[in-house]
Amino acid sequence: MSAYLEITHIHAREILDSRGNPTVETRVEVRDRETGRSYDGSAAVPSGASTGRFEAVELRDGEPRYFGLGVRHAVKNVNEKIAKMLRGRNALNQTAIDAALVELDGTDNKANLGANATLSVSMAVTRACARALNLPLYRYLGGANARNLPVPMMNILNGGKHADNTVDFQEFMIMPVQAENFAERLRVCAEVYHNLKKLLDARGLSTGVGDEGGFAPNLPDAESVFALLEEAVNAAGYVPGVDVKFAMDAAASELYNEETGMYHFPGESRLKGQEILRDTSEMIDYYERLCDRYPICSIEDGLSEDDWDGWQALTKRIGEKVQLVGDDLFVTNVRRLEAGIKLNCANAILIKVNQIGTITEALKAVELAVKNGYRSVISHRSGETEDTLIADLAVALNAGQIKTGAPCRSDRVSKYNRLLGIEEEILGIS
Repeated sequence: MSAYLEITHIHAREILDSRGNPTVETRVEVRDRETGRSYDGSAAVPSGASTGRFEAVELRDGEPRYFGLGVRHAVKNVNEKIAKMLRGRNALNQTAIDAALVELDGTDNKANLGANATLSVSMAVTRACARALNLPLYRYLGGANARNLPVPMMNILNGGKHADNTVDFQEFMIMPVQAENFAERLRVCAEVYHNLKKLLDARGLSTGVGDEGGFAPNLPDAESVFALLEEAVNAAGYVPGVDVKFAMDAAASELYNEETGMYHFPGESRLKGQEILRDTSEMIDYYERLCDRYPICSIEDGLSEDDWDGWQALTKRIGEKVQLVGDDLFVTNVRRLEAGIKLNCANAILIKVNQIGTITEALKAVELAVKNGYRSVISHRSGETEDTLIADLAVALNAGQIKTGAPCRSDRVSKYNRLLGIEEEILGIS
């Protein structure tokens, strides 16, 4: 194996994500100093619609083009500042590469270079190295121990900021918990998804989809959603709670009003003809009732990102029987995760590489989670690309769970198809 892969060229460009908004794609070229052969790797970064206040900064131009969402400044930062700094360095030393990116930025939240700039380079470097070493990316990142395929947390009904409907909570997901392998898990999910579409169509409800490919009908509340999911699971020939369990992303920070100290439910209010407000205690009661009624095994962002006291109470109340995932709460950030561990808030962390801005920082967050008995869920964003790195990352880290949307749209399906390929590689199927 070569001991030095010299970074010889870095080039970024502006491309479009799955919502038609600009994002950054970067290509990194490396040269093997012993053989003189060159290899390259490219990566495209995702973008979120529902974002936590403590996420690393996604640098946008703020100019008239693309309604202010252009990323030419982030691209320029890659092509000029980052390329100049990294050219000639050893790409095999991912930790040093990422540390140099953090140091060059010089801020706590990547506000200078932009997390979209730093992450595109960090990701592309890993790809170039894996290609140079003739290793699949999951093997390069995870070593010989990378062997477990994740259970999909498949988002089949969208709400909140991911859809233009009355469903206030953001994601309703299914998890195939009995299937023997990933291919079978994916089949179960796809069959439930198609049966849900038939049910919606039969009732005259919309079968249009949201940002992540899940259906986006107008429904009054979470109970009505879960009731539909149970019907879809039964219609597909499976047993709710046995073959398939449910998960949800409440994205509660999007519902929280700091002035009132309450969680506002605009969609539920509209359909029920009265204003629906809940305080922290009522939210916790609500989740407990839902978990008692339906086979829910995971709740993400059940409370606001700043409600540490509430998270403690929620964890104490239902944390023994339900996975409580911190997304906006932790934002893939070691310091916020450390605070959560100390306060006994949540019991799992969502890993979104663009929340933090480098591969190394994301790996450190997972390492800290595992050390303290927290689970990790590898996740996409609502604004995605065809890049499949998170599929490899889920296997590399033996994370056990992945969120990457519905079996609809190529930006989501590409991750599932990559996992099918990885499973065949691991099982030795040619």
